Parts: sequence; C-alpha cells; structure tokens
Amino acid sequence: MRICEIFKSIQGEGLTMGVPTVFVRTIGCNLDCSWCDTQYAMSGGTEMTIPEIMEKVGGCRTVCVTGGEPMLQKDIYELFDALIKADKKVVLETNGAVDLSRVPSDGHILISMDIKCPSSGMTERMLDSNLKYLSMKDQLKFVIKDQADLDFALGYIRKNRPDTNIIFGPVGGTDRLEWLVEEVLKNDVDVRVLPQLHKIIWGNKQGV
Repeated sequence: MRICEIFKSIQGEGLTMGVPTVFVRTIGCNLDCSWCDTQYAMSGGTEMTIPEIMEKVGGCRTVCVTGGEPMLQKDIYELFDALIKADKKVVLETNGAVDLSRVPSDGHILISMDIKCPSSGMTERMLDSNLKYLSMKDQLKFVIKDQADLDFALGYIRKNRPDTNIIFGPVGGTDRLEWLVEEVLKNDVDVRVLPQLHKIIWGNKQGV
C-alpha cells in the first residue's frame, strides 16, 4: 500500500471530532477538487505492508483511513480486515466517486463520504448509488463555499433523503462559518454544521 503519512492527532471533523486518532493517509486520488488541502498526497509516498502499517498504528483505539482516496489502494480490504481483527474503530474518509459496495458492513467501520458541491468542480463524478451503503453509524459530508454550493446541498438532501448523519462544513475548515450556520438555521434543515477543529488549533499545517 502506498502511504503518504501516518501520524497521531485528534480527529478534526465529523462525528468523532476531538477523539485521539491515528491517521493513515494513502497516496493518490481520482478527483482534483479546486479547494483541495491535501495536494501533497497526490503522488510520492512510501510502499508499506499491512503489518508495517499496523505496527505504526500501535495501540490507539481509533484509526482514520484517508487520502487522497484510500479506496484506490488495491490492498485496502486487507487493511480493513487487519484493523477490524485488532478491534479498532475505523473512520474511512472517501470522496464519493468510488464504489463502496465491498466495504465491510461492520460496526467497526464508520464511512465518511463526501458529496462534492459545484465549487469543487467534481460534482458530476459523484456516485449516488453509494448512498445505499450508508447508515446512521456513518456520515455524509458537504463542503460548502458559497450560496450555489448551499443550494446544491439542500437540493441534494431533499431529493435523495440520505438515511445517515449529514454534515455541512465550510471550505477551508473555518471560512464563513457564521454565514453557514445562519443559512442552515434559516432553512430549517436537520444537519450538523461543523468546522475543522485541527485547523482552529494548528492552522493549515500538515501532519496534524
């Protein structure tokens, strides 16, 4: 498996925000979002075996498998099996443009799937078929930059009625957060509005 970095921090976003977590960041992505904040994970990295990755994970209870897009790794399912066997809570961060049908339906795994809004330039790449693999243990995330993104996200929710936790976050992790909260309250939509906690603490810094 091609690995960009493995580090321990706290989860900065979503349902497990604030939880001590080991991040396993893989190399490579099939999208090119306009506001991507992990361009450094597009290429390079180090080839690691599953046992080597598990040794780096160590005793931390929660592991976030992220990227790039981790589902592009051919041995991703072997990693899932190893993490489940080790009784880890796994957060899989995936971009919404890769089929999730083979992800284990297991209580250890929380799927965190994006739906890319228009400002990303990647909206047409989304696989709506993945929605059926999400449940109330999982989360669906929309990164929102402007009114067009907000209108898209609201329309998507009303049309598809996802049966999972829904999170709205601002581009950049903290930008226009007050505006986004006010719009969610005005539209009376049942979502969580969350910043990226790690950016509040450390700013736009790699490896945290």
